[in-house]
Amino acid sequence: MTPVVPSDRFQALDTCHQQIQKNLDALTALLPQLEAGADDLAFRKQIESIEAFFSSTSRQHHAEEEKSIFPPLLVSDNTELVHAVRTLQQDHGWIEQNWLELAPMLRAIAQGEDWVDPAELQHHVEVFLALCQDHIALEETLIYPEAKRSFAQELAARGKRATA
Repeated sequence: MTPVVPSDRFQALDTCHQQIQKNLDALTALLPQLEAGADDLAFRKQIESIEAFFSSTSRQHHAEEEKSIFPPLLVSDNTELVHAVRTLQQDHGWIEQNWLELAPMLRAIAQGEDWVDPAELQHHVEVFLALCQDHIALEETLIYPEAKRSFAQELAARGKRATA
């Protein structure tokens, strides 16, 4: 198995953020379509796809951040950075909690069931969107640049030790 190079790891994380944003945009478009009475097979398949993405790929993305991105930053002397990482960890919990309430509603709509309360769905979608968008903004403006810098310094130090 080929080891993952840090730049490859960040490319994968960045690509996942793009996929998350694409699915958040699709989720945003969901409510007006639902209110307009959309209920055809293509609409239900789109909802099914959004639910599957956030139930699998997005969760794996958060687990990867918890495993490989956050730990080195948590030992930083920069209290602002450590606070931001702890905020992101807390966000993961809130995103997960909201998702556990939203996902069954999306699955029900995808399966053509009619028990979902539109106001409750709208509330959970709005909360989920806000949590995810704020979370990604903090990662991309502070955490990922700092993690990339730290990895670059670590690689440079390894290179110096290897040639010494």
